[in-house]
Amino acid sequence: MIGVDVFGYLAGVIVAISLIPQVMKSWKTKSTKDISLLWTSIYIFGLLIWYPYAFGVTSWPLIITVSIEIALAITLLILKILYK
Repeated sequence: MIGVDVFGYLAGVIVAISLIPQVMKSWKTKSTKDISLLWTSIYIFGLLIWYPYAFGVTSWPLIITVSIEIALAITLLILKILYK
């Protein structure tokens, strides 16, 4: 029987992967004009709020995947600031 954590990892990985094309496109084109700074900031803030919850319930799928998402989202934010 597949544990419920598998679904947590799968969902987190898919959401994290969804950021990769945008980060890569921004990096290659050196353009982020179509990315909202407000959206990026709110997204990162929301991810950071997940941390206390994830550690509080000791959910490794959430801890690991949110960490990956935060790294990608912060990369996107840095690119947004650099390539206005």
